[in-house]
Amino acid sequence: MKKVLFIMPPIGGWATHGVNKAANQFYAQLAAYIRQAGAGAPYVLDARALDLSYDDVKLKVKELKPDVVVLGEILHSTGGLAVIWHFNKTATLVKEVSPQTKVVVGGLWYSALYKETLEDNPAIDFVLIGEGELTLEDLLKGLDAGDKDLSKIPGLASRLDDKAVAGPHRELIRDIDILPIPAYDLFPMDKYVNHTYWTNFCELFTSRGCPGGCSFCYEWSQYDPRYPKDFVSWRSHSAGRIVEELEVLTKKFGVKTAVFQDDAFNVNRKMVEDVCRGMLEKDIKLNWVILGRADDWTRQEDLIPLMKKAGMFMGLVGIEVSNDAELSRIGKGVTVSQIKQTVDVLRKHEIATVGTFMVGFEDDTEESVKQRFAFADEVDPDIFALQFVTPVPGSPLWMRLVKEGMLDPKVIDLKKWDFQHPVVPTKNLSIEEVGRLGSWCMREFFSKAHRIHRIMNSRYHELAKLCVKDFMSNISKFEAAATKGDLYV
Repeated sequence: MKKVLFIMPPIGGWATHGVNKAANQFYAQLAAYIRQAGAGAPYVLDARALDLSYDDVKLKVKELKPDVVVLGEILHSTGGLAVIWHFNKTATLVKEVSPQTKVVVGGLWYSALYKETLEDNPAIDFVLIGEGELTLEDLLKGLDAGDKDLSKIPGLASRLDDKAVAGPHRELIRDIDILPIPAYDLFPMDKYVNHTYWTNFCELFTSRGCPGGCSFCYEWSQYDPRYPKDFVSWRSHSAGRIVEELEVLTKKFGVKTAVFQDDAFNVNRKMVEDVCRGMLEKDIKLNWVILGRADDWTRQEDLIPLMKKAGMFMGLVGIEVSNDAELSRIGKGVTVSQIKQTVDVLRKHEIATVGTFMVGFEDDTEESVKQRFAFADEVDPDIFALQFVTPVPGSPLWMRLVKEGMLDPKVIDLKKWDFQHPVVPTKNLSIEEVGRLGSWCMREFFSKAHRIHRIMNSRYHELAKLCVKDFMSNISKFEAAATKGDLYV
């Protein structure tokens, strides 16, 4: 049985999120699956959580002598796509100290650019395209059997006669409840924190895909680009399976705060209701946050008191732009009135809100960005989470910008591809101007004394207020990244 080492490099995190470390869900899910399938013996080295350097990572690899190293991520909350630079560097370091070790990558970026990954990174041997569990199992079993030609494995990109080749499309796992609970026992669960103050922290990923398919979404990059419908094929764990995982996290590992990082946790009304009732029945004490679509939030207003009783203290809604025409253009599938209603409804129930907002679309001008900010200011979420438009491989946005000559994939500075650095100009604004406008928006939003007074004197959960405090204390770092190119991931 192969010894499989999952390595999280010593990376930083988003400037606005302060101290931000969480267990890598990609690793946790893959490790649990190959262990259950008897396909490999998994180990995790989380250099980020353990404050290890790259030199420390090299020493650990030399000591453990893994047969296989796995690298990658499925959530952009770690640091956007800037993490790919770190994974590529780690692959090179692994080969330096252990040339016989096979390096496998997957998830964000890699799935969409599997051919380019193998062509540009000689230290990487295989790419898991799309969902990785079944593909990694087949790969490990093939390596164990000494198979020389692995090119026919579905969902796997490899080299054959020094050329990058891909196996056939790997069908999606339709019932994801067949997958075991993530292997949290392999991680230093007491080391994880978010927004500096949220200790005993964990991120969750309870569904796959999204019914929305926004043109800019980061998730496009982790599906097979030959089958784009895979991304919009939403599948969720059952309520019972989610509650089971929450019970393990809280009662076995002491997790107190969690963010459900699903793009749209509250798609299925009955599932949300059953999760909340299950948490209350099993006395699961957890403070939690979800990301949701405005149309789902507004349809489920009557569920919000139950969600709050079960521990929800904050909700995120995507604002992104300022009018229905723009929302339609980016494939958001919601309306301005639904966005406003969502923030109002959550505030009525004393649930703090995060509103995401984007700057740097192709047609943006200084005037349109300031109009968009005025709309966000009017909607008045408690936290204004600005991200710069960052094209991701496989997305409609990426393909359009490449076709129009506004993006050259061969000259990307991955260190800045984190959503907090402007990386592409618009038709009317330079990259520098996009960064300046984004910084202005952030400072302007958090400089309103009446807003901060309202939040700090509200009956919101203390964790929500601490999150606002963390955002405000890191505005200067955000500005340094946006206008000076300072790096934090």
